[in-house]
Amino acid sequence: MPDPMKIRAKLTGDEVEVKVLMAHEMETGQRKAADGSTVPAWFIQTVSAKCNDKQVLQASWGPSVSKNPFLSFQFKGGSVGDTVEVTWTDNKGESRTDKTKIA
Repeated sequence: MPDPMKIRAKLTGDEVEVKVLMAHEMETGQRKAADGSTVPAWFIQTVSAKCNDKQVLQASWGPSVSKNPFLSFQFKGGSVGDTVEVTWTDNKGESRTDKTKIA
């Protein structure tokens, strides 16, 4: 199972700012291994976020995103104590979901 994401969500005024650090290798499929073989592509394809089961972010990514990607976004409509849930799925079918409360 992939390592947990580090998620912070903070209410500032009427907007919630969410910061997410994801642990993922994010291989492009173009790098060569020491033996000269091509390292297969392995990258996050979709990222979604929900606040209290309401979708607040949907993103499609490709192989150009860096290793251990950082994502920051804002949305309106959250309150202190609400749950923010972030999910990613990669091109090999692996996925990870983590949650945090809005501070």
